[in-house]
Amino acid sequence: MDDQVKRLAEKLLHTGFDTLSERDQRVLTRMAQRTHITRDIDADFEKRLSLGERLADSVAEFGGSWTFIIIFGLALAGWVLLNSWILIGSAFDPFPFIFLNLMLSMLAAIQAPVIMMSQNRYAVKDRIAAAHDYEVNLKAELEIMALHDKLDQIRSEEISALISEQQRQLQLLLKFLERRKAK
Repeated sequence: MDDQVKRLAEKLLHTGFDTLSERDQRVLTRMAQRTHITRDIDADFEKRLSLGERLADSVAEFGGSWTFIIIFGLALAGWVLLNSWILIGSAFDPFPFIFLNLMLSMLAAIQAPVIMMSQNRYAVKDRIAAAHDYEVNLKAELEIMALHDKLDQIRSEEISALISEQQRQLQLLLKFLERRKAK
C-alpha cells in the first residue's frame, strides 16, 4: 500500500509522499485505500462537549433570541411598574432603580463571558470544518485527476489500436492492389 500511495503522490502531486503535510498524506492514503474521507463534523464536535460547554451554548443561544429579548423587556417593564406605581411609597427599589442596575450589571458580567466561550467554541468548530472541507476537496480533485489520467490512457490505447488496425488494413489494401496489378 505504501508504494501505491507514494506513486500517487508523485503522479498526481508531482512530489514525494514524505514532503507532504500530515493532512495531505492522510488524504492520499484514504484515496489509495479507496475509502471515504467525509465525516459528520457536527456530531464529532458535539460528542466532545462537556456539560459546562453545552450549558454555555444553551445560554448563548437563549441570550441571543427574540424570546429572551421579549421576556427581558417585559421583566424590566414589570420591575419599573412595580416599583414606580404599584408599590408607591413602599417600593423596595425606588427610582433610579439602583438594585435593578446592579442586577443588570451582574447579568451582563456573567452573560458576556459565557457568550464569548460559546463563540470561541464555534470558531474552533468552523476551523475544523474548514480543514475537513479542504481534505474532501483535495481528495475530490485528486480523484478527478486520476480519472483524467485513466481516460487519457484509455484514449491512447484506443488510438494505438485504431492505428494498428489501419496499418493492417493498409497492408491488406496494398497486397490487394499488388495482386490486381499482377493480373
